[in-house]
Amino acid sequence: MALTAGIVGLPNVGKSTLFNAITKAGAEMANYPFATIEPNVGMVEVPDTRLARIQEVVPADKIIPTTFEFTDIAGIVKGASQGEGLGNKFLENIRQVNAIVHVVRAFDGDEIIHVNGVVDPLDDIETINTELILADLEAVDKRYSKVARAAKGNDKNAKAEFVVLEKIKPVLEAGKSARTITFTEEEQKIVKGLFLLTTKPILYVANLAEDDMADPMGSKYFNQIKEFAATEGADVIGLSASAEEEIAQLPEEEKAEFLEMAGVEEAGLNKLIRAAYHLLDLRTFFTAGGKETRAWTFTAGSKAPQAAGVIHSDFERGFIRAETIAFSDLDELGSVKAVKEAGKLRSEGKEYVVQDGDIIEFRFNV
Repeated sequence: MALTAGIVGLPNVGKSTLFNAITKAGAEMANYPFATIEPNVGMVEVPDTRLARIQEVVPADKIIPTTFEFTDIAGIVKGASQGEGLGNKFLENIRQVNAIVHVVRAFDGDEIIHVNGVVDPLDDIETINTELILADLEAVDKRYSKVARAAKGNDKNAKAEFVVLEKIKPVLEAGKSARTITFTEEEQKIVKGLFLLTTKPILYVANLAEDDMADPMGSKYFNQIKEFAATEGADVIGLSASAEEEIAQLPEEEKAEFLEMAGVEEAGLNKLIRAAYHLLDLRTFFTAGGKETRAWTFTAGSKAPQAAGVIHSDFERGFIRAETIAFSDLDELGSVKAVKEAGKLRSEGKEYVVQDGDIIEFRFNV
């Protein structure tokens, strides 16, 4: 199953507009709550300028970027954890994603109805977070009494889980997300098995007015969101979903002109896609030359055989070694020959931890 980042937020904050811009998938948009009921899923290409540079140095017949999934989840309203709106269904959809992209309205205007009648980013964030916290608290409470009884005996697993639950429960009761807690590596394994909503990594997206695109810090709403996100150790990206959707529909040659006129160096979508990709703990290695220069996705911390398995299971099963060049070395030296002459071509074995930007030729035998 592919890793996916779920786009959440209150109704009418621009989630589906943003999703359309990202995926060009044509998700339904409407100026009323619950226009999205079933989650829309779309694959996106991960923008990476390194591909073009590799192609310059090691020409191939074609270039293939890597991809990953975004899921557009319907708007959540106050009381969702108790079934308000289509709450239980939406919460279950969030449970199925690996990371959360929380879209927050950060623009004024009467043309788009706000579900609460007033633009207040912090109140919007609190509404969503409260519902996720309440859902988690219910799950933890159900587990707590059962595990507490087992922990009184000699069940080591129950004792370990009870320690984790005792860490989580008071934090949720205080209205804070479980992601604000520091867990040990062993505790993280237990936490993962609890499938809590508020342990998922989160990225906040401030949906700005188009006039604020060039300078998000000039928006009072953006700064409010940024200050809150800092309390969770989360990042914030500011963009205008409607403008990004317009940019996404332009021919390539017109996109740069649009961005220049808006005073923006790069489309906000590119920043969002890369940020969500890293939020999922994903990284990229490359294969180069011949029929194709290609970007491949791997999970940070993967060793060389695991990365080889991303290409084909035979590569992992019969792994011998990985002939590896760091992108920075190829970029600086300008040719594979120069890299070899500089002693920068490395032959890595089974214990090598693959790095983002590695250009690899796998040697294998099956």
